[in-house]
Amino acid sequence: MGVERVTALTDSHLAANQVLGDFEAKDKWMEKYVKAVQRITSSLKSFVIKQIPRGSNRRADALSKLASTCFGHLSKEVLVEILKERSIEERQVDSLSVAQPNWMTPIMDYLQHGILPDNHAEARKMSVRAPQYAVLKGTLFRKGHTDPWLKCIDGTAGKLALKEAHAGSAEAHEGVRALTGKVLRMGLY
Repeated sequence: MGVERVTALTDSHLAANQVLGDFEAKDKWMEKYVKAVQRITSSLKSFVIKQIPRGSNRRADALSKLASTCFGHLSKEVLVEILKERSIEERQVDSLSVAQPNWMTPIMDYLQHGILPDNHAEARKMSVRAPQYAVLKGTLFRKGHTDPWLKCIDGTAGKLALKEAHAGSAEAHEGVRALTGKVLRMGLY
C-alpha cells in the first residue's frame, strides 16, 4: 500500500513490550508473531507501538468483550470474522518461473525505458496506447477516466480470473458481457 509510517495502538501491555523487545516472547506462537511484526516493520521509515490503558479505549474494550462472547445471538448488523488458521502459519510456496514476454511487455518497456518496437507502425500504435497505462511498483495498470485503475494480468492469470468469476466463489453462469463486467469490477484488465 506504500505506507511508510505506522503508529499502532494496543491495550496489551505484554504485546507492546514484546514487540519493542522489552519483554521476551516465551510462547512459540507469540515469538512467531513478534518476528512477523519485526520483519514487516523493518521496511518502514518509522514504526511506533503504544500501549494505552483499556479504560481509555472504549473501542478496544468493546472488541475484547465481543471476542469473548458467543456469536449465536448477535444481530445481523454485527459482522464478525472468525479466523480458521493463524496468520503466522508457514505455507508451502511453489517456486516461481521467470516471466515470459506477454502483451504487457512492450508497454512496460516503453513506459519504463522508452523502448519502442522496431516496426514503425507498431511504434506509432505504442506511443498512442501508452498514455492509457501506468507502471506502479513493477505492476502495469490501465487508467480509466471514471473507473478505478485496473491491474493488467497475463493470459494465465486471466484464465484463472475468468474461471473464478464464472464458477468460483462468486459463481454465476453468465454471458460474455456480464462476465467481462464482473472481471472489470474485480479490478482486473
